Amino acid sequence: MTSKTQEPFRIAVVGGGIGGLFCALAIHHHCSGAGIPLHIDVYEQASEYKEIGAGVGLGINAARLVHKLRLGERLNSFAGDRTGVWITFRRYNDSGEIVTIPVHDKETVRQAPCARSDLLDMLRGAVEERGAARLHTGKKCMGVEDLEKGVRLRFADSLTAEADLVIGCDGIHSALRNQFVVDKPVFSGQIAYRGVVPTKSLPNWPFESWSVLWSAKHRHFLVFPIARNEELNVVAFITKPEKEVADVKESWTSICDRKDVYADFKGFDKPVQDIIDLMPEQPSKWRLNDREPLDRWHYFDGKVILLGDAAHAMLPHLGAGAGQSMEDGWVLGRALGEHLSGHTGSNFTSLQTTARLYQDVRLPRAQKTQATSRAAGNTYEMQTPDMLELSFEECIPLIAKRTGERMKSVWEEDLDATYERVRDEGAQRVASGTSKQSPTSGALATGQGEGIEVE
Repeated sequence: MTSKTQEPFRIAVVGGGIGGLFCALAIHHHCSGAGIPLHIDVYEQASEYKEIGAGVGLGINAARLVHKLRLGERLNSFAGDRTGVWITFRRYNDSGEIVTIPVHDKETVRQAPCARSDLLDMLRGAVEERGAARLHTGKKCMGVEDLEKGVRLRFADSLTAEADLVIGCDGIHSALRNQFVVDKPVFSGQIAYRGVVPTKSLPNWPFESWSVLWSAKHRHFLVFPIARNEELNVVAFITKPEKEVADVKESWTSICDRKDVYADFKGFDKPVQDIIDLMPEQPSKWRLNDREPLDRWHYFDGKVILLGDAAHAMLPHLGAGAGQSMEDGWVLGRALGEHLSGHTGSNFTSLQTTARLYQDVRLPRAQKTQATSRAAGNTYEMQTPDMLELSFEECIPLIAKRTGERMKSVWEEDLDATYERVRDEGAQRVASGTSKQSPTSGALATGQGEGIEVE
């Protein structure tokens, strides 16, 4: 192992978004303290490290990991302030209150709704300051080849690179995932309009918080504060038949005319209309596709590992996608740190057993979040089976009840405790000769969890 040979362990991170940069920082964090020599390269296909999209809501679990990397003060400095309200849910037509969910946001470690660009800049800056990885741009990975010792990466510019471990953080359209898994996205039934508007342009805001969701049959309109409450992240959802959205892409760069937003949210209360007035003339129009759960995240005997959306792309209704990718990176960093430092436990005898431990820790929680994200979106569109035939008024108490009961598991998981439990249980099974059981998969089609906040 590296601790014995002192040869740098070569890691290639494919994808320089939030998941990829956080992964590089987490691996560096867990390995540097143990004196493990590493060469980490992050390959970003774009010409610069630039996040596409608007806001991202980091829940308490993800924020806690940022603080563990000693970046918490920076995160809090540019995050939005919910003023004690997670989301206040309102009737679409008159803004009457459905339910308001409080949140403890005065602690040092707290939820952090922020602009994606601010978060990416913070992570990239930390990578550079700490010398955690070498950052490359214009490097689109097309695939990988298994070598006797390591993996060869092929890029679109015809150049290649080699590494001992390749981590696929290349998103929902992952080229690495596509090399090993043949599947197709499934239309969720929803599209979303997105934009950012300045809060100073809404001087007569009637609510105690900038975090508001208006709910209607087949539609809901969400805003939450980012950039020190100077901007509102806007995401407006609507359920549509697939034949009506055949030309809408699964891409944040797909745009439309603002008149489409007016038409689809006609009848919503004045605050919503005021926000639409401030949206760009050509807001983004985003097709929400779903993915079936992927039950295997590692290949080539553990030398290729998937992370984030490449492993478990999910709908945005829990605001958990970025946070789940950070949890992946933290757990993978812990597992690699123990493996490369020569840990004698049965989980760390090879890269393959180490990759399996990472998957065993993360897969059940990620798949549960995938399922819950789908169920949440259906609830706020009033599209769950028990809501479809009910009137708007009959659905209101169901939304209030379910919203008040959910999100605890998403926010309050003790990730390190889970890692240690799964690691130790796996070692005990090996020691006792008991066969290892695979984690139970969560079926997206039957997930019943609720909750919402959008990245």
